[in-house]
Amino acid sequence: MDRVRISKLMAQRGLCSRREADAYIEQGWVRVDGAIVRELGSKALPDARIVLERAAQHRQAHKVTILLNKPVGYVSHGTEKGYRPAVALIRPENQQPGRVHGPAFDPAHLRGLAPAGRLDIDSQGLLVLTQDGRLARQLIGEDSALEKEYLVRVQGRLADGGLALLNHGLTLDGRALRPARVRWQNADQLHFILREGRKRQIRRMCALVGLTVVGLKRVRMGQVALGDLALGHWRYLRPGERF
Repeated sequence: MDRVRISKLMAQRGLCSRREADAYIEQGWVRVDGAIVRELGSKALPDARIVLERAAQHRQAHKVTILLNKPVGYVSHGTEKGYRPAVALIRPENQQPGRVHGPAFDPAHLRGLAPAGRLDIDSQGLLVLTQDGRLARQLIGEDSALEKEYLVRVQGRLADGGLALLNHGLTLDGRALRPARVRWQNADQLHFILREGRKRQIRRMCALVGLTVVGLKRVRMGQVALGDLALGHWRYLRPGERF
């Protein structure tokens, strides 16, 4: 069997992200078949036994995940120059009032905090930001099939057979889309449940069947719903909540 980079194996097994794996290896916090590994780029057999030292386990146990009700006008990622990043809203004054589940705000919780999935500048609703690479992989990894639920206001005239195509049969960028669940919520609003997240997917799907999206709100990811979280406010993922 060919040897594989240890950081890649760790990510594949859900131990952490590849970036986190490299950091743990540098710290000497990774054992492979009983031996500490410290050299970046080290490789091992695919069936090697990989164990995190207690220091790495402690760090992972204290990583936070934040749920934000992102308003229109903010971008998910802070790398888009000239636009306001959603993480700028993670301030004490924007924490959900009446906090009873989770810690008080700590500036250390902003270090390494990154969005797990995109919600474009013209959309609002549930945005997950996390320090936990394992969780990010669960939400947005290539093999993720986590449900994401949206309410979508539209204008235009739906093409004949358009609703059936939205559910299954459309192609974007030369690749067939996974089956979705789409129905009318009311006269001008569609209800979408997707199991993938292509760039601007819903807007592009609607355009293919004659509709223009004029409002888009994500209300659920997996088992975690937006609920009563006010626009522009945030809260910590509660103990026991699972996506």
